[in-house]
Amino acid sequence: MRLLTFTVNGKTRAGLEVDGRVVDLAAAAAALPADHRDGAATLPSDLREVLEGGEPALRTARRVLDWAATASRSGQSLTGPDGAPLVFNRADVTFRAPILRPGKIICLGLNYADHAAEGGSEPPKAPLLFGKFANAIIGAGEPIVLPKATQKLDYEAELAVVIGRRAKLVALDHALDYVAGYMNLHDVSARDLQGETSQFFRGKSGDTFAPCGPYLVTSDDVPDPHALRIRSYVNGELRQDSNTRQLIFDVPFLVHHISKTITLEPGDIISTGTPSGVGTHRHPPSYLKPGDVVRIEVEGLGVLENPIVAE
Repeated sequence: MRLLTFTVNGKTRAGLEVDGRVVDLAAAAAALPADHRDGAATLPSDLREVLEGGEPALRTARRVLDWAATASRSGQSLTGPDGAPLVFNRADVTFRAPILRPGKIICLGLNYADHAAEGGSEPPKAPLLFGKFANAIIGAGEPIVLPKATQKLDYEAELAVVIGRRAKLVALDHALDYVAGYMNLHDVSARDLQGETSQFFRGKSGDTFAPCGPYLVTSDDVPDPHALRIRSYVNGELRQDSNTRQLIFDVPFLVHHISKTITLEPGDIISTGTPSGVGTHRHPPSYLKPGDVVRIEVEGLGVLENPIVAE
């Protein structure tokens, strides 16, 4: 499923995509006909809360998907009991970040072999973890704000993992059971601020520095997260082109490793690092400026595109 968060008529809702249109997940779940209900649960209007509902909530979301897909194929318009529409054209909604307020955003540094090599760094012996906060989260189409404090704003295309179950001391061979799905994430980085100290935090956690989405694609639609092409473009020019098979520490290991000391909750995000091709390692270096547009594409996860604007 392609789960998402959208705003329409001033209200922000959890949704899913069917045949290029957006379904209001909570309203559609409440309106499910008897032949699709089969014990379906009610759903909240916030996607993080949907994930907190666990497998029963996701089963209901799949019933909504089946109902909406059947209706789409037959040309039927879905409405609620009050006649309100349940399905919207993409042009009539605003996509938001799938998880608007994640409890944790845990990021990886130097987690692609090709990226470590381009910077002349040895691959890390253990995952190099750092954090972003929810102030950094924006959705597809929203502007990335270039702060006055930096002259070296850089792009990083990343595969993000979204946690679906509370995870503590997770065994390696069961780690993928705790993953709800995957999405694009742009780890925007102010390189001059990042290099001020040995800690990455200030250069990584600025407002708007974590665009993500447009979808949270559930794990059942991503058979192998370690075989996905990953690319970034700046103003249509291909800058990064790699594959998640280059990951040094893979998704199961990261969930296992992090959960040894940090309890992961539904909606938490692990962003798995970026491949080679970042602006700071180009010759000469190439940093983002107002008017630029950055596009991130991880295979099967849609297109995340954001403009750069001056503070």
